[in-house]
Amino acid sequence: MIIRKTFEENEQKIFSPRACLSIQSKGRVHPEEECPTRTIFMRDRDRILHSEAFRRLKHKTQVFLVASNDLYRTRLTHTLEVSGIARTISKALLLNEDLTEAITLGHDLGHPPFGHVGEQILNDLYKPGFKHNVQSLRVVNRLEGGKGLNLSFEVRDGILKHSKGMRPMPPEDHKEQAITLEGQIVRFADRISYLNHDLDDAIRSEMLDIQDVPQTILKTLGYRYSERINKMVTDVITMSETSDEISMSDDILRETENLKSFLYENVYTHSRIMEEAVKAKKVIYDLYEYFYKNTDLLMEKTSWIDYQQETPIERRLVDYISTMTDYYALRCHQKYLTPKKWFKLKED
Repeated sequence: MIIRKTFEENEQKIFSPRACLSIQSKGRVHPEEECPTRTIFMRDRDRILHSEAFRRLKHKTQVFLVASNDLYRTRLTHTLEVSGIARTISKALLLNEDLTEAITLGHDLGHPPFGHVGEQILNDLYKPGFKHNVQSLRVVNRLEGGKGLNLSFEVRDGILKHSKGMRPMPPEDHKEQAITLEGQIVRFADRISYLNHDLDDAIRSEMLDIQDVPQTILKTLGYRYSERINKMVTDVITMSETSDEISMSDDILRETENLKSFLYENVYTHSRIMEEAVKAKKVIYDLYEYFYKNTDLLMEKTSWIDYQQETPIERRLVDYISTMTDYYALRCHQKYLTPKKWFKLKED
């Protein structure tokens, strides 16, 4: 018997009627022969997990640029923490954990170097605009391996719609909401994760003390890292058990939004962060200008991608820079834009 069919039958027996079953997927852009051992969402998860874009996340900034402390989160550890939270919620609600995991592992693949600082400068430089969720979708659709990963519709939809920026977690516009509950979970898990681990890293860096956080937030969400995550995750599960949408209770949602505002005011715009952000922006700006003027080199660097002949140089350039890790961007800047020590061709 084909193992995949056993998984698909078990989903029908165990999962909630609200779950997105593997056999209900809208499929891939380019049809493929099905795997005998894995469902469509399991294959998507594995394709992302084994991708080069996923491995690059280990050297991309979360908040602290080119962090010297090994305990600060990177974009990779953030992704893994989001995945753990999202899977817990998904499993508790009897939803499709494989679909949830695939979306979480792919949700930040398009993040450029230096975190949101890199996103801001690319958005300023590239006239059509740059958003990491849209770029993440572009990575899995087109860039990874030169042709993309050909993922299922549901995974691609969840990746695109996970992002919220400063907007509320439940989107005001229904068009911004994932079509599956599994995709909606990722939107909540992403914020639960980054608010708590960014606060944890800020305290570790001595940028903040836990007592700096307003008492109303701590009393509602918890004084300890694990307590806050448990409170928020449990609340999402409780509020979503019988709902057609993933949600939070009013009290928990209010203080979650207050914690977000507190971090934006006291961490993300802190003078220590902003000082390094200015330098990071200059690195990306310089690289953009350099490769724009040296198109032959850019074409060589991006030759592995299956571009259409009419693809604009600016599009290639943004794709190339956004794939860079922090360290690779710094090495490129040093190689192409930093003066080198002069050596004589011949010694006297």
